[in-house]
Amino acid sequence: MGTPEQPDGSANLCYIATIARQIAETVEKDCLVVVKSTVPVGTADKVEQFIKDFLVHDVKVEVASNPEFLSQGSAVHDTFHAARIVIGAESKWAEEMLRKIYEPFNLPIVSVSRRSAEMIKYACNNFLALKISFMNDIANLCELVGADIQDVALGMSYDERIGSKFLNAGVGYGGSCFPKDTKALLYLARQHGYELMTVKAAIDVNKDQKTILYR
Repeated sequence: MGTPEQPDGSANLCYIATIARQIAETVEKDCLVVVKSTVPVGTADKVEQFIKDFLVHDVKVEVASNPEFLSQGSAVHDTFHAARIVIGAESKWAEEMLRKIYEPFNLPIVSVSRRSAEMIKYACNNFLALKISFMNDIANLCELVGADIQDVALGMSYDERIGSKFLNAGVGYGGSCFPKDTKALLYLARQHGYELMTVKAAIDVNKDQKTILYR
């Protein structure tokens, strides 16, 4: 289910709530509900409680987090050749069920708590967004000092701690994930009284980058 951003930057969970209500009202046997959407940390806990509150039949329902790491245009390839499978479960029963599903894929599995799984997804997307904004910032400085950003990126890419991906400067990140996920994580941090300064900087650089190209 989609989790689009709201005007304040928070994630809209109405679609998640709707499907959770439908599950609660229709499920007739014990089951594991798996949240694959990118959702704020703690959402799986709320979904599980929400389903239990509205259950029609006397069945066992548990919720697990299993975030997707798919790129637009290569979703099928990314599914079968993922760098890892992240499983967020609160019981051995839920963990083993997901392990059995993914066993034929023969991929590394990272098994953690539900909240950690939800954070892994946000942390990955935000780190990649940071990388893009950092390179755009460096590209802007290159323009001022007479350096070539493509040469700089090439030199950086040989450092295995950095790598070659997401080093291309441009008009900033876009798509369906990075814009909403950076804002959602920033919003989540502020809810807990913490300012994610690096993520805020990435958002600010990305916003300005669109007009810098025009100028």
